[in-house]
Amino acid sequence: MTRYTSATDADRAEMLAAIGAASVADLFDEQIPAEVRLGRELELPPGMPETEVYERLRELAGRNADAESELCFIGAGMYDHYAPAIVDAITQRSEFLTPYTPYQPEISQGTLQAMFEFQTAISELMALPVSNAGLYEGPSSVASAGYLAIAATGRRRFVASRGVHPHSRETLASYCAGFDAEVIEVGLEGGLTDAAALTEAIDSDTAAVFLQQPNFLGAVEDVAALAETARAAGALVIVAADPIAAGILRPPGDCGADVALGEGQPLGGRLDFGGPSFGFFCVAQEHIRRMPGRIAGETTDVDGRRGFVLALQTREQHIRREKATHNICTSQQLNALAGVIYLSWLGKRGLVELGELLVQRTAYARERLAAIDGVELLHDAPVVREFALRLDASVDAVLDLCAADGIAAGYGLGREYPEHPDGLLVAITERRTRADIDWLADSLERAVAASREGAETGRGETAGVR
Repeated sequence: MTRYTSATDADRAEMLAAIGAASVADLFDEQIPAEVRLGRELELPPGMPETEVYERLRELAGRNADAESELCFIGAGMYDHYAPAIVDAITQRSEFLTPYTPYQPEISQGTLQAMFEFQTAISELMALPVSNAGLYEGPSSVASAGYLAIAATGRRRFVASRGVHPHSRETLASYCAGFDAEVIEVGLEGGLTDAAALTEAIDSDTAAVFLQQPNFLGAVEDVAALAETARAAGALVIVAADPIAAGILRPPGDCGADVALGEGQPLGGRLDFGGPSFGFFCVAQEHIRRMPGRIAGETTDVDGRRGFVLALQTREQHIRREKATHNICTSQQLNALAGVIYLSWLGKRGLVELGELLVQRTAYARERLAAIDGVELLHDAPVVREFALRLDASVDAVLDLCAADGIAAGYGLGREYPEHPDGLLVAITERRTRADIDWLADSLERAVAASREGAETGRGETAGVR
């Protein structure tokens, strides 16, 4: 048996000579500017045996905090919902875990049916007749809706509520550089989209109005009223919807939305490094030909048996550059399958009961935390499972102090909303019990008091106290 080893200096010199290069550096000099080259050897430690590498990586991983090791009240688009065991049990089956795009429907019926069932569930949830088989995640779904609006209206101006997730607004703005379009942001008043400012921002050049339900600050918007203004100007209404909250809120399709989309992580996805996630995307019937991604359809074969196929689009149309409806060929199908498994596990009544539970626990948490000295509500608009607070203390210091108690107390709003440097966004899921909320309240009360005391005495941040 031939044993292969790394190249010797002689071998390397011979290979370089064969291609006319004096050194390995010559291969990069013309292509990589000198100012971005490192200019020295990498500072890598000596090699280690596999067992020692494992122990080292385990030690490094042990430094990470996660939603299983501390109480997590962070939301802002990703939520610590319970992912039932049935999700992994089914998605890890090889027939779902390993298939790729179902080019040949005759041997891909299982994959296509899973796509079709997912579409059916999302369509019913959003109250719109057409759903695709899933996109990458929420923000890119928002941006894809912008392209659809341009194709539908011929206009290139978007109006977006500041209540839309910051990542979605950033992604839309990035896509607009290629769309040759512009985004006009409308601010919030009392936690809700400023209706008067929205009306003023919409004109005859507006292709679409972007809203979120509930919005990023957790407030439940009057989507139907906001949609009327947009539709009167001939603009499309695009709503980024929370799929869990959709169980108890009026669905976007019933509020006048032309497009409803969103982030699917809450549907059976854990908080594994921010995912896994997928995007869902629904439209009114007239936009079916402009739908991004893939669509699975139901049909019958020559013998009259029920079957499934990819419908209305081919894979090839997604690689037609500027003439394509989308820029990807592969959907997040395995994650979308997890979503429909989760919805099937809950059932229609279960989704409503989950939403009602979240409303009750969120109301208790909101009242409990707002009663703390130095804490008040950022807005008093209705909420479902997420709400914003204003702290009379350093938000970063308070979060650090709560972390010392084993609590991820929320998301500091200052990084995304400079107008709210003292804002804290708190999310409640069914995993957060009343006792957990009381623990958060006690920790938050101590942290706010300690931070205020430190600021008053000039000592700066103080250590957390259990």
